[in-house]
Amino acid sequence: QFQRVLPCPAVSCFVEMSEGKDCRSVSSAGRMQLLKPKEEDVGTKLKTLNQKPEVPKKMQINSFQGKNVKSLENDEKPSTSVPVVGNQAKHEKLEEDFASDEPPFKKIKSTTCPEGKPVKNLGGNKVKEEFEMNWDIVQALSEITNVEPWVCANLIRLFREENTIPFIARYRKELINNLEADALREVQQALEELRTVAKKTHTMIQKLKKEGKLSGCLLTALLNCRTLEELDHVTAPYKTGSKGTKAQRAKQLGLEPAALSLLQNPMELNLFSYIRPTTKGLSTIQEVEAGVQHILADIFAKDKDTLDFIRKLCQQRYICIQSALAKVSSKSGNEKDIDKFQLYHEFSCNIKNIHHHQILAINRGENLKILTVKVNIPDGVKNEFCWWCVNERWRPKQFLKPELMRILRNSVEDSYKRLIYPLLCREFRSKLTSDAEKESVMMFGRNLRQLLLTSPVRGRTLMGVDPGYKHGCKLAIISPTSQILHTDVVYLHSGQGFHEAEKIKRLLLRYSCNTVVIGNGTACRETEAYFADLIMKKYFAPLDVVYCIVSEAGASIYSVSPEASKEMPDLDPNLRSAVSIARRVQDPLAELVKIEPKHIGVGMYQHDVSQTLLKATLDSVVEECVSFVGVDINICSEILLRHIAGLNANRAKNIIEWREKNGPFINREQLKEVKGLGPKSFQQCAGFIRFNQEYIKTFCRETHAAGQMVRTVSAQGKKKSKPTPCASRQPNPLDQTCIHPESYNIAMTFLSFIGGNANDIGKSDMQQKVNAVIQKEGLEGIAKRLNTTVHTLQLIIDGLTQPEGFDIRTDFDKPDFKRSIVCFEDLSVGTVLTGKVENATPFGVFVDIGVGKAGLIPVRNITEAKLSKVKKKRSLGLGPGERVEVKVLNVDIPRLRITLDLIRVL
Repeated sequence: QFQRVLPCPAVSCFVEMSEGKDCRSVSSAGRMQLLKPKEEDVGTKLKTLNQKPEVPKKMQINSFQGKNVKSLENDEKPSTSVPVVGNQAKHEKLEEDFASDEPPFKKIKSTTCPEGKPVKNLGGNKVKEEFEMNWDIVQALSEITNVEPWVCANLIRLFREENTIPFIARYRKELINNLEADALREVQQALEELRTVAKKTHTMIQKLKKEGKLSGCLLTALLNCRTLEELDHVTAPYKTGSKGTKAQRAKQLGLEPAALSLLQNPMELNLFSYIRPTTKGLSTIQEVEAGVQHILADIFAKDKDTLDFIRKLCQQRYICIQSALAKVSSKSGNEKDIDKFQLYHEFSCNIKNIHHHQILAINRGENLKILTVKVNIPDGVKNEFCWWCVNERWRPKQFLKPELMRILRNSVEDSYKRLIYPLLCREFRSKLTSDAEKESVMMFGRNLRQLLLTSPVRGRTLMGVDPGYKHGCKLAIISPTSQILHTDVVYLHSGQGFHEAEKIKRLLLRYSCNTVVIGNGTACRETEAYFADLIMKKYFAPLDVVYCIVSEAGASIYSVSPEASKEMPDLDPNLRSAVSIARRVQDPLAELVKIEPKHIGVGMYQHDVSQTLLKATLDSVVEECVSFVGVDINICSEILLRHIAGLNANRAKNIIEWREKNGPFINREQLKEVKGLGPKSFQQCAGFIRFNQEYIKTFCRETHAAGQMVRTVSAQGKKKSKPTPCASRQPNPLDQTCIHPESYNIAMTFLSFIGGNANDIGKSDMQQKVNAVIQKEGLEGIAKRLNTTVHTLQLIIDGLTQPEGFDIRTDFDKPDFKRSIVCFEDLSVGTVLTGKVENATPFGVFVDIGVGKAGLIPVRNITEAKLSKVKKKRSLGLGPGERVEVKVLNVDIPRLRITLDLIRVL
């Protein structure tokens, strides 16, 4: 049996009235039962997790064509408009994910995980939320994100305790089934959406209660809502308006009993008794019938089972979204803007197959009033739905007179046309837009991560060039330690090219600089050709000079920012941009974090998506990258420190002030002395902060020697001198690793177990000892012996065996250095070139092949077989900074379009 939940107050009132109950009040016991959340054991995997939810027989959809429909008066089947008592069926996810065919993020692992249960108990097996609903937040979150319930329960508690995503992803792997940071962000966003629904629901409950409109059945309907669309649908009749709905006006005329009687007891219904000649809306039988029809239509449109049926029906039918050129824009509009949407002037696509970028493009065209958009639901859906309503769901208990049957049929059709169809269209478009926006934001985040993790170019003196015409090209030469050695302006494109070449050569020779970094802005192509010509002529001999092109997106904005003024107060803003361009190659992460992520320019439709979601995601990606790379606490900038997990602008400022006042930090424990950095902040940031051991040992030796001299001079006449702070603070070799301080005891036990020494961290001897023990005991055996988890042990092993100065960015690509230039006219079909990915989108990847115009590799040409093993392992695909080998498929010279095929990733 299936217990049907009737969210609509009118329907529930109808059922309760038929049983002789008063719907105007609800008992306190019943209210408490509604508010009591479900309890779920998140400590173990639920037995019912893999079971498919049962679908009630009345909800199953079959074609009604050719059915032998019995007459209503001879059918003994009970009415389905009254709920049958039984067990509550498991909630079924009704809305389908209309995503494109792209590979999804990491979800439920297909292999059996040894950490199938939470290793630690995070405060019990119950998750209690501030705003309680009739659905369990753990189960709802699991269904939305496709992540195991026990992982969702752990994540809810971890996020509630203000743990950051980098900390969870690295140091709480056993609690999250080794999910990646992208999956954690997705769960966090879904959790916030559910909490937003719960908060708005309870706000609406308090409002309706204050207005005296809250009944028990309405309370149930509100607490059942899982999305904002459902909440808006349920609360629409109760929103303040000038006229109210047609159903509300009919109820005010007293026609609600007639509508309910038509379904429950039609034999005693006499519509002529409701006629009031002097009352508008009741003066004729036609007006009375229209009022009853409006009330019934409202009942049908608010019934949960009715909506469930039509949604399930739509999932099995061809529903398409269509766009066309708006009539107004075709007559009076900007032809350039209209041509941008040429693909969508007569566009139609199944909502299950449409791509995310197509949805965003259609939405933009509609907002600009260039396109008109509609969702097309076939008439077959309407016909089958109306048949089901009349003969199944809303079948009256007794025989209906022909005139009453006509009212019932008209009510169903009116409900579908006026209420349900617009609701479905809103739901479909809202779902498509929401998914497209999320994918756009996630794509932006992936591109940003790829760009931030570009491998730095260490140990080179670089010349940064910010190209320009009238105002010249700005030059900046920086040392291998990012110090500004020289700045200048040269005019390469105003007839002084030969004279300026001498100046450039003198500068390159003076500072032994053989690498030129050119920004890709205005005059980039001409500047590149200028340097390529000099290099081909060996003009800079004996130097073997190479050059590369780098994105200068955001450089101009940064050059006039307060941070740039503080960092380079004596430099002109134009010269600051040249410094920034050079540093983007030397250390991309340290330089790009100074710029607001959305200005870096590696996204798609970034102005059309939720700016709040975009900023939160990009800030989280920056925090993830900076934390995973790590920072040296004694030399890093304040701006870089802000993005470490657990820190913010104030804490970063306090760390810098402490460092300036007390000298360099000796170990991680000293972080606890910084103002505003409490136990929670220390826990989150400690594992991502590094200490250069050689520098610290040298500092301690010098300080200790100076302290000895001071104590010797001042010992006369004193009993005992206090030890210097450095004497009581010893450097800890583990502070240079990714091992968290909470695991130091386990790490030291492991070192004793393998016969190693903390001073040998990162050396080949350490690697040999670790390998020997692992080969003998196995990871699981060692973890069990140390009373820890395999994930924690693996992290300790990584920290002990990684060489000093290890950088995760070494696995990523470096800039593409060149000596010559290729012209657009030189391209021909079949030409094989190497290039660098500029941007990645759902429909393809744009590659800079050095001709001044990026070529496009369509997504269909990017197959898994063409990706390297490293790329597959990192699940990154292609992103900004990747070096690729491509073949030219098509060159459209008039439109300056180049179509490429991916050969391989270099």
